[in-house]
Amino acid sequence: MLDMVRRWYKRRFSDPDAVSLAAILIFGFITIYFFGGLIAPLLVAIVLAYLLEWPVNQLTKVGLPRTPAVIFVVTTFCGLMLLAVFGLIPTVWQQISNLVNDVPKMYTDLQVFISTLPKRYPELANLQIVETLADNTKNQVLSFGETVVKGSLASLVSLATLAVYLVLVPLLVFFLLKDKGEMIEMLSGVLPNNRRLAAKVWVEMNEQISNYIRGKVLEILIVGGVSYITFALLDLRYSILLAVGVGLSVLIPYIGAAAVTVPVAIVGLFQWGLSTEFYWLLIAYGIIQALDGNVLVPILFSEAVNLHPVSIIVAVLVFGGMWGFWGVFFAIPLATLVKAVWNALPSNDEMIEQ
Repeated sequence: MLDMVRRWYKRRFSDPDAVSLAAILIFGFITIYFFGGLIAPLLVAIVLAYLLEWPVNQLTKVGLPRTPAVIFVVTTFCGLMLLAVFGLIPTVWQQISNLVNDVPKMYTDLQVFISTLPKRYPELANLQIVETLADNTKNQVLSFGETVVKGSLASLVSLATLAVYLVLVPLLVFFLLKDKGEMIEMLSGVLPNNRRLAAKVWVEMNEQISNYIRGKVLEILIVGGVSYITFALLDLRYSILLAVGVGLSVLIPYIGAAAVTVPVAIVGLFQWGLSTEFYWLLIAYGIIQALDGNVLVPILFSEAVNLHPVSIIVAVLVFGGMWGFWGVFFAIPLATLVKAVWNALPSNDEMIEQ
C-alpha cells in the first residue's frame, strides 16, 4: 500500500511546478475555508468584477479609457441594483407576507380534503391514518411558522451586515476593475517561481469562471423572467415570488429545479385544485425546465456541461457543505478546476519524455 502511494506521489509531484501548484491550491483552500466569513465582501466583489469585466472591455475597445469605462459600468450597475431593491424586493416581501397569512386557510382546506379521504377511498384510508396525516401536517405548519419568525428576527440582525456590503462592495469592485493589471502583477510577485502548471490552470479557469458567472446571471434573468410571464398569464397567485424562486433555483444544478417544483405545485393545487388550470401549470413549468436544461444551459455553459451529472451533484454537495452558498454557486467551476488540475499534473509518460 505504501509503495503504491509512493509511486503515485513520484508520478504526480516529482515536478517542482506540480508542488507549487499544490501549495497554491492548499493555501487558497485554507484561506477561504477558515477566513471566508471575514473576506466575504471581497469574494462578492470579485464575483461582480468578473461579471462587469466584459462591459468594461467592450467600452475600452471603442476607445474609452479604462477608468471612465469602469466608473460608467459600476455606476450603471449600482443604479440597476437600486431599482431592483426598491422595485422588486418590496413586491416579493409583500407576497411572502400574503403567503404566510394564507397558510392557515391552506391548512384548513387540507384538513377538509383529508377528512374526505375515507369516504372517497375507503379501501386505501382509515380514520387512524387520516388523523396521523393531519397531525403531521399540523406539526409541519407550526414548524414553518417558527422558521418564518426566526428568519424575520435574523433578518433584522443582518441589516447591519447588508449596510456594510452596500458600502464596501461597490468600492472593492471599482478598484478591482480599475487596478486589475497592477493587482495581478503584485500577486504574481508573491507566488512561487515554479508556476508553469499554475499559470496553465489559471488561464483556463480565469476564462471559464468569467463565462460561468456571466452565463449564470443570464440564466437566472431568463428563467425567472419567462417563469413570471408564464405564471402571470395563468393568473397564478404569488407569481413574482415563485418566479424569483424558479430563477434562483438554477444556482443549484438539478437539485434546485426539483426543490422549487414543490411550492409551485402546492400553490397551484390550493388555488385551482385538480383542475385544467393546474395541469396547464405543471405542463408549462415542465416545458420551462426542459428548455432550460436542454437548450439554455448547453448554450451558456458549453464547457461545463461536459461534466457528468453525478460529478456536478457531488460537487454541489461537497463544496456546498464546506462553503455554503458560494460553494453551491461555484460548484461547477470548482469541479472543473479539480479536473483541470488533475489533467495538468505530470504523469509517468511526461516525466520520461522530459
